[in-house]
Amino acid sequence: MSKTVLITGTSTGVGLAAAILFAKKGYKVYASMRNLAKKDLLLAAAQAANVSVSTPQLDVTDTVSVQNCVAQIIAETGKIDILINNAGAGYLRSTEQATEADYTWVTEVNYHGVVRCTKAVLPFMRTAKQGHIINITSVGGLVGQPFNEFYCAAKFAVEGYTEALASYVTDAFGIQFSLVEPGGITTEFVNNVLAQVGQSGGMLEDAYLPILQKYIGGARQRAAAGEKGVFQTADEVAAIILSVAENPNPPLRTRTSDWSNEFCHLKTMGDPDGKKLVEEVKKRFL
Repeated sequence: MSKTVLITGTSTGVGLAAAILFAKKGYKVYASMRNLAKKDLLLAAAQAANVSVSTPQLDVTDTVSVQNCVAQIIAETGKIDILINNAGAGYLRSTEQATEADYTWVTEVNYHGVVRCTKAVLPFMRTAKQGHIINITSVGGLVGQPFNEFYCAAKFAVEGYTEALASYVTDAFGIQFSLVEPGGITTEFVNNVLAQVGQSGGMLEDAYLPILQKYIGGARQRAAAGEKGVFQTADEVAAIILSVAENPNPPLRTRTSDWSNEFCHLKTMGDPDGKKLVEEVKKRFL
C-alpha cells in the first residue's frame, strides 16, 4: 500500500514541486492549500507529469480548517504517514516599523501553523506507531538576518519545537521528526518579500532607511544574477525533502545546499544533522 503524505502550501514553489515529485514516486499525495482558487497551476503540473493529487483546503492559521482536512484524509485512507509542513510567509521589516498585526500574522503562519498541523496528525501517527513529520524552515531558522527578525524568530521557534519533539516522541511512538533548511529559492517567495517593502510603511524616512536600502539592493542583485550557490530551484529543494522522507534513519536537520551549509557552519559544525544533541538531551532528561 502506498504511503499517504499531506503537504501544506502547495499552490506554488517548493510545495507544488514536492507534491508532484512525491506523486511521481507513488505516494498518495494530499496537496493542500489555503485558497483552492489557486490550484490550477498545481493541477496543470500534475497533468503534465501524468500523476494525480488530491487538493483539500487547509488554512494553517485556522484550527478548524486543519482538523477538517486531517479528518478527511483519515476517513479516505485511514492514515497519514508523512506530514510536510511547508506553508510559510516571508516578512521584511524592522521591529520599530512592524505592526503588532503583522508580526502576529508572521508567527501564525510560520510557527503556529506548524504546531496546529502537527497536533492534528500526532494522535493518528501515535496510534499507528509510525510516521514522519518534516518541517520546512530555513537557514533563517539558524541564523538571524537583517530586517528578518520576525521571520527568523518564527523559524527559530519551529526548530526548537521540532528538536524538543524528537527528544521524546520518536523513541516512544516511532514518529520521526526532520527539519529541512533551504537558503534562497528561485520562486516568487523572494519577490513577494521584496514587494512588501514597496508597500505603505515599507521604506519609512527614518534612521533605518539607508541600511534597508543597502540590504534590499543586495538582495535584488543576488536574485537577478541567480548568484551561484545561493539560490536553488523548487525542484532541487523538493528532491532533498524526498530524500529525507525516504531515509530510514533521517537526520533531524538537513541544509539543502553547500551554500546553506557554509552559511550556517558556525551554528552547526559540532552537530551538522542535529542528532548528537538530541541524544545528549535524552541522556540528561529521560
